[in-house]
Amino acid sequence: MAEDTNIVLKASEPTLGKIEVAPQVLEIVAGIAASDVDGVARMRGSIANSVNELFGKKERGKGVKLSVTGDALNVDVYVYLNYGVSVPKVALAIQEQVKQQLLFMTDLRVSEVNVHIQGVIPEKTTQAVDPNNLFDDNDESENGEDK
Repeated sequence: MAEDTNIVLKASEPTLGKIEVAPQVLEIVAGIAASDVDGVARMRGSIANSVNELFGKKERGKGVKLSVTGDALNVDVYVYLNYGVSVPKVALAIQEQVKQQLLFMTDLRVSEVNVHIQGVIPEKTTQAVDPNNLFDDNDESENGEDK
């Protein structure tokens, strides 16, 4: 989880006041950016995230850990990938996408984006058994005699 202190955005132009962003917002931005990369099946979540999703509340910041060191952000992203994708290519795309989105949306410098591959999700296979004909055997003819 992110630190409890807000991050102050520095503006190059004079402003009417200061702008603060909660670290949870940055986690959400990084989570959405990472999950939008082709090849990412899902983000890692906790049991609480899974229970919340059962009740319809989608947790966008799950699978992201954010830490602030001085002016730099360190982001850890925990993902599950689709089976058959190139792990290094997807990991590099995640790093670039997260870095771009955080810079674009907040003007904060990202020093590290560490991608942790938690697993690979295989493609879903179709069911080979016809639920309407559970006891139909293709080796027997209509009247019960062997072919």
